[in-house]
Amino acid sequence: MNKKIAIPTENGILCAHFGHCQQFAIVDVVDGKIVKVNMETPPEHVPGLYPRWVSEFGVTDVIGGGMGQKAIDLFNQQNINVFIGAPLNKPEDLVNDFINGKLVLTANYCNHDSGHDHKCSH
Repeated sequence: MNKKIAIPTENGILCAHFGHCQQFAIVDVVDGKIVKVNMETPPEHVPGLYPRWVSEFGVTDVIGGGMGQKAIDLFNQQNINVFIGAPLNKPEDLVNDFINGKLVLTANYCNHDSGHDHKCSH
């Protein structure tokens, strides 16, 4: 399995809200093993920009906590698979769980419904 996986982070762990992360971990997976992790600082958040920006790194998959449907659709248009509802964990741990088929995905932490209760500032 060869993949390039982007994970939005804040303080070294998955950021619950995709569009408000500090950095992205860009994780290269070759033959089912992590071979490189680069931390990239995104440009200022503008709706619709991150999917194009992330695609420039050759990303095949995004693992996130929460993300709106429009962003999911924009990633899919860039041929990037989106996996949301991941636990707040270190990028390497998330990717290892992902490549070993053990990543547990739950609810979308930020689906932009009016009833969400995390500290999502949008």
